[in-house]
Amino acid sequence: MQMRRLGRTGLKVAPLCLGGNPFGWTVDEAQSFAVLDAYVEGGGNFIDTADAYSMWVPGNSGGESETILGSWMRSRGNRGSMVVGTKVCSPMGKGPNDRGLSRQHIMQAVEDSLRRLQTDYIDLYMSHNDDLETPLEETLRTYDDLVRAGKVRYIGASNHSAWRLMRALWASDKQGWVRYESLQPRYNLVDREQYERDLEAACQDQGLGVITYYGLASGFLSGKYHKGAPLPKSGRAAAVERGYMNDRGFAILDQVERAAAAHSATPAQVALAWVLARPSITAPIASATTPEQVRDLLGAAEVTLSEESLAALDAASAWRATP
Repeated sequence: MQMRRLGRTGLKVAPLCLGGNPFGWTVDEAQSFAVLDAYVEGGGNFIDTADAYSMWVPGNSGGESETILGSWMRSRGNRGSMVVGTKVCSPMGKGPNDRGLSRQHIMQAVEDSLRRLQTDYIDLYMSHNDDLETPLEETLRTYDDLVRAGKVRYIGASNHSAWRLMRALWASDKQGWVRYESLQPRYNLVDREQYERDLEAACQDQGLGVITYYGLASGFLSGKYHKGAPLPKSGRAAAVERGYMNDRGFAILDQVERAAAAHSATPAQVALAWVLARPSITAPIASATTPEQVRDLLGAAEVTLSEESLAALDAASAWRATP
């Protein structure tokens, strides 16, 4: 597998990042281990998780995904070969300081993540969301201290506006602190506008690596959803129906399936290959619940879409009129 450089850093990551969101939610520890094993066997080295995964599940308290990932790395003895990205900001308790990007919360959250991951460093530590109540300088100085202490190697941002992202980069450069080296935006064939409108230009101008989430539009672009057909038995099915099962969504899906047939690929591989073909993208994040799904997803890195297919996909998913 051809590795890609993450932004301006020297860090090399797989072109497909495995999402840890399902671990402890839709798959148990044994199933998660099987998925992780299949990903590494296929040449992958880049895993995305967050401290809040999966707090929304009844009976969970957050940190389940990190805990499973940490146990897997310990059992396989492969921590040194993995690039682990995790995130901080989401509520991890009911207290006023159990969330956000304050120094108080980050310092506690990083120790909790390190313990769950059973490691002494995090490769990529990301602000899961923006925190408008905490001064950017407080957040960035805290990250700088963590990098200098060796607990974090690189930092990144997720779900930030272009203006706030640039403000953070400016503050880091001014003070000589470490700066965000990556952005994690929502981006796929259906959800293009938010990233392409102004974030993409900012990332390219500043040399940031871009790790996209929802590359398959919560599974809609995997080919499991069709007009008039019963919804698949999935925890995301209802949200997919509300957000994507409309005329535009089905028009895009139709072009994805046409391209899949033309390239002897699966719809999921085509959807991810389209994201990978965007020059500004480092790696899309995709989640799996079985080893078979992992192998299918990894195949996206081997799919080179023709100019005809790219043009058809671009046209079906366009969010603004071309001049």
